[in-house]
Amino acid sequence: MGKVGEKMDVDFILSTGDNFYDDGLIDVEDSLFDESFTQIYTATSLQKQWYSVLGNHDYRGNVLAQLSPVLSHKDSKWLCLRSFIVDSGIVELFFVDTTPFQDKYFNQTKHTYDWRGVLPREEYLSNVLKEVDTALKESSATWKVVIGHHTIFSAGHHGNTQELVDQLLPILKANDVDLYINGHDHCLQHISSKNGQLQFLTSGGGSKAWKGDVNQWDSNEMKFYYDGQGFMTLRVTVNEIGVAFYDVFGEIIHSWRTSKYTHMDS
Repeated sequence: MGKVGEKMDVDFILSTGDNFYDDGLIDVEDSLFDESFTQIYTATSLQKQWYSVLGNHDYRGNVLAQLSPVLSHKDSKWLCLRSFIVDSGIVELFFVDTTPFQDKYFNQTKHTYDWRGVLPREEYLSNVLKEVDTALKESSATWKVVIGHHTIFSAGHHGNTQELVDQLLPILKANDVDLYINGHDHCLQHISSKNGQLQFLTSGGGSKAWKGDVNQWDSNEMKFYYDGQGFMTLRVTVNEIGVAFYDVFGEIIHSWRTSKYTHMDS
């Protein structure tokens, strides 16, 4: 990542959640923050701003610790919020807190979750969806990218997240979103919409990978699936967006790009 980051002169880094395994952070003094973040991403090129969302494993720990500005004081590149927007001019990034959408986390007793700030759940989810819809409608960016931890569509172990298919996907389609980027499934993956521009990109290969854990998918939609570790990059210009997936050696194993020509008023 460091070498690719240097070559590309990256502006910032996105994390698709499950930032700390297996059960998030205990508190702001948890040594895991240093061991699993600061001491891992040491390359000079990666000392840029990181934008992170929460995953379900993060919710098993102290969520407020990851959201605390104390961690940003410890390591200035760290920033984690629930749902937020990064406006980079030609591209606007919309980060969505997807864990509270999944019914199973509220129904199971196997794990406990830190729902402070989320309850009452119905009101929280309603506000998230309204805010995402409004922000997308108001956006004048050429490119709209939505980032969340959970899959919308995936051929991986977890498969589709039906709650997001039902509640979030219609908003993305109605507002001409270009990319949805997620983690959750431990693989690298690119699924294309049959009837539309929206691309579904999974970048969940940052640690352990699930070898051979893949389900059949329509070959017209499945552009790429890799059941190993790696990462992905985005390169965005006014007229073009390019996606590349890399293995652990920094070799490109899949790339895709699309163009959009804007008509400027004279």
